[in-house]
Amino acid sequence: MSSYADDLALAHLLADTADSISMARFRALDLRVESKPDLTPVSDADTAVEQAIRATLARARPRDGVIGEEFGNSTAPAGQGNRHWVIDPIDGTKNFIRGVPVWGTLIALMEGEQPVAGLVSAPALGRRWWGARGLGAYAGKHQRAATKLTVSAVRKIGDASFCYSSLTGWEDAGRLQPMLGIMRDAWRSRAFGDFYGYMLLAEGALEVMVEPELSLWDVAALIPIITEAGGKFTDLAGHRAPGDGSAIATNGHLHEEILERLSGGKNWSILAG
Repeated sequence: MSSYADDLALAHLLADTADSISMARFRALDLRVESKPDLTPVSDADTAVEQAIRATLARARPRDGVIGEEFGNSTAPAGQGNRHWVIDPIDGTKNFIRGVPVWGTLIALMEGEQPVAGLVSAPALGRRWWGARGLGAYAGKHQRAATKLTVSAVRKIGDASFCYSSLTGWEDAGRLQPMLGIMRDAWRSRAFGDFYGYMLLAEGALEVMVEPELSLWDVAALIPIITEAGGKFTDLAGHRAPGDGSAIATNGHLHEEILERLSGGKNWSILAG
């Protein structure tokens, strides 16, 4: 357990560095933005943050590997081990380049295929969230001013706040109708994309967050925070951990219903009628 506490402390130091770099470039008139091969944008802040984090990890954790969105997979300087860090230097780059303050740096530690510690830092919002296996999940401006996180106790979809990233991805995945059915049945539905919906779930402000397509660096840091707050995280096939690139995160009470509806289980529209 103590090793995760040490790793979380390091993650906070990494996030402090990331925040100073990203905030200096946020809304900068000379911000440089390019398109990656997949046509998604990348700014000079994305690359600078990841380079800085990698440099610190190479010194502080020479036996740990690194996987980052911008520079791929790097073997540990001291040789390949079971631990690796997963970095999304700026989650929400499209928000970042348009001046929308909902973006953040995601830092995770994985042992094998399991995320065991995670931190999300959103400096433009003045917020940070973190958690590690067996240590709980917390939010605040820093470790010394933290509030313990607990998911909500809502047990009915009709009382739940339902969150998603967009509808077009679910349409492309052939699951738009189940999505619309859940949105009609839920008490409230809103699209808080990227990390933010997941952190609102961990805080107990909403009950469900779903996405049809994700990369490892998009979710690795989120999983320990959500699960340590008492929530549940699987992919659309019901597998725990990062899974197949999709995500269903809930407060736990609603997980089986959401999973079944989005994976093509019962005809809920008939049952509801």
